[in-house]
Amino acid sequence: MKTGTDAKSGLSQDEESPLILPNPPQPTAIYGSSSSTNTEGSIETAADEFSPKSSKRSITVIITALLIGVFIANADGSLLLATNGWIASEFNDLENASWLVTSYVLTLCAAQPLYIKLSDIYGRRTMILIAYSIFGIGCAICALGQSLPTVVAGRVISGVGGAGMDSLVNILITVPPRDVGSWRSYVNIVATTGRSLGGPVGGYLADTVGWRWSFLGQCPLTLLAIISTYLLVPKQTAPRTGVIKAGSKLARIDFAGAFLLAATILFFLLPLEITGEKISWTHPIVLGLFVSSITMGVLFVLVETHWAKEPIFPLNLLRSRHVVIPDILVFLQLAAQLGMMYTVPLYFQVTQDASTAVAGAHLFPAVTGVAVAGLLSGYVIKKTGRYKALLTIASACASVSYLLLILRWHGHTNWLESLYVVPGGFGSGMLNSAAFVALTATIDRDQVAMAASTFFLSANGGMAVGMASASAVLQSGLRSGLEARLGDIPHRDLVIKKSMSSIDYIQSLEGDVKSIVVGVYTDSLQKSHYLNLGFAVTGFFVSLLVEEIQI
Repeated sequence: MKTGTDAKSGLSQDEESPLILPNPPQPTAIYGSSSSTNTEGSIETAADEFSPKSSKRSITVIITALLIGVFIANADGSLLLATNGWIASEFNDLENASWLVTSYVLTLCAAQPLYIKLSDIYGRRTMILIAYSIFGIGCAICALGQSLPTVVAGRVISGVGGAGMDSLVNILITVPPRDVGSWRSYVNIVATTGRSLGGPVGGYLADTVGWRWSFLGQCPLTLLAIISTYLLVPKQTAPRTGVIKAGSKLARIDFAGAFLLAATILFFLLPLEITGEKISWTHPIVLGLFVSSITMGVLFVLVETHWAKEPIFPLNLLRSRHVVIPDILVFLQLAAQLGMMYTVPLYFQVTQDASTAVAGAHLFPAVTGVAVAGLLSGYVIKKTGRYKALLTIASACASVSYLLLILRWHGHTNWLESLYVVPGGFGSGMLNSAAFVALTATIDRDQVAMAASTFFLSANGGMAVGMASASAVLQSGLRSGLEARLGDIPHRDLVIKKSMSSIDYIQSLEGDVKSIVVGVYTDSLQKSHYLNLGFAVTGFFVSLLVEEIQI
């Protein structure tokens, strides 16, 4: 690695130093994009001297380059939430639509810790460029895929790149804990813009030129991000004392821990994806997968505690309630929110024959709620130094949202009732900011980066579990409901099969058959909201356990 000196500030810099220089020594924390899939990179000890003017210029330059990645990552997420059902329907495989989203999030969980370690060794700039390149390749594969498994494979590859975009594209800065929420809310504006545009734009492209262009369109944006990062993000300029061989560098990486962590998550999520319509919960395969998940988890703990020289996951931090409670809160909140957002476009496509663009646009109110709450919570925390009440309010708002969906979304939803998703988004945005502050305000500075990695792993895990659970509940209710209500109509089995595999087919139905199919879908989607409500209510009670520290 190489080191150098900023000609303007006189500061020693390298690719393992923070990309943005710190303020004078104070109680510190980190901030980044509050995208639901984000993870922070590691924080290095910064120089004692600094130049405020140079720091401001550095912030402006790096934001210009890196927020392109924040925008792309968030737009991609909402795009898939809006179009996954349409894409799967084209391959007559609607029941497996959730894999288009779950596979991406699963890869995030597995790859993010590796990126953090690799960036410590090879430098952030190098790894950011690699992440962008891999993400772009994955998008191209999705666009060219001729089967759902091929598109899912492209999503897996995109997830490998997206993990780096999530963990490294974040802007790291040392700020007083009271300012953390404020900084996160500012960066969240770009993330929210991406999430707001992704669904409607992806839906519009799917309705007009085809969904493949929503992936192809991300390729030039990714290229722009690569060029901007290459030109604007600082590069190391002088050799570091001593030379570390490549083999020695790689030996520092806990590949075994990363593999076992990924296997634990995968074997846990697979039963959620394959049960219901496909096989029963008591099937030997399902039981075997759960046993495998437990086994992999035990092996992971053993590797991290006894063999890994530099563990990929800081298990020792899980002994602290100040780390565990925020992690649980963000897991529950994002499980509920992503479970809800996964079902919203499908609900309007089935019940109102909405186009993909219109269905995707129904996500916009929830995304707006996330943005407004993120800004508001950042302001409140900065002014008051308090955050516990925000956590409780956030969980209550989310619970109200899911309760309204259960009570009112029965197939004839007007524009006002469609806004019931706003409190859910509001609660999610508020809790994400406040929970991160609760985490960073109560632990030592040298533990912040590692604690942040547990926080964002919990966030990604919550998203994966939320979507997989919503899909499992939906699929488990569809076949039994259709079989019970369709009776002895002609071609009954064919109607059931096509109704579960294609939105186009559902929209083409007429008369009593369509009413029955739509009714079954509505009832099954309603059951998923019960699950989301359970997540949110549990989060409400967990928030009461937070031990607040005035900041």
